[in-house]
Amino acid sequence: MKTIVFIHGMFQNPKSWEKWIAYFEAKGYNCIAPAWPLHEGEPADLRNNPPAGLGDLHLQTIVDHMERVITALPEKPIVIGHSVGGLITQLLTAKGLVEMGVPISSVAPNAMLAFDWGFMKNSALISNPLKGNEPFMMDLESFHGSFCNTMSEAATEAAYKETATHDSRNVLRDCMGEAGQIDLDLPHAPLLFIGGVEDQIIPYELNERNAEAYTDEVSIVDFKFFDNRAHWICGQDGWQEVADYISEWLTAHAEQLYHTEQENN
Repeated sequence: MKTIVFIHGMFQNPKSWEKWIAYFEAKGYNCIAPAWPLHEGEPADLRNNPPAGLGDLHLQTIVDHMERVITALPEKPIVIGHSVGGLITQLLTAKGLVEMGVPISSVAPNAMLAFDWGFMKNSALISNPLKGNEPFMMDLESFHGSFCNTMSEAATEAAYKETATHDSRNVLRDCMGEAGQIDLDLPHAPLLFIGGVEDQIIPYELNERNAEAYTDEVSIVDFKFFDNRAHWICGQDGWQEVADYISEWLTAHAEQLYHTEQENN
């Protein structure tokens, strides 16, 4: 039984993957969704009582934690990550720890930027150096404007109450620095990039550039975008269409990897 490790992004925790876990477990996968450090528990509790030290959390601490989770497994897992979790998926793939990776609305490595108003505005608000190590407190208005801009206010409020958390500004800052660097010329496991056309945090064009930046001619890199999807692509109505596409891609490439291994033996 293959294992899928789901990695959440900023302002979320494993709660955001519950539907995906049920979906892929029904497909026969073993699924785990480890929390980032200081992200364990119910989102409402984390919003009402932000963990001490949250603002001091750094990207490398999260990557190291996820690496320990993955290396403790009996074999290389499939990793599916959203937003910063997508970048972590790319980083773990570059370390050779992943059988197949699916970065969804991934924060791009190597300080790759998009000159898009939504991207620049949200990045500047979160990473604002004048705020020091003060956590970014995600409110309903910001969640609607950045995560759920294609959704109604009522649907956004439900999503916010169920899944939203506060987060460390340092995580996004680190994504633009050394911790977010990847050698994109090296061979790697198959990667499927997913983007939402209406994403106000990670424009789908940046997702496409991210995928196209990989240069190894033998390694597999695919890109798929979905219309009318915001940054909350994994939770909004239509999430199952995204999961269906990923499931089919995983099945096709698992068969391809199996035949390649048989030919090499």
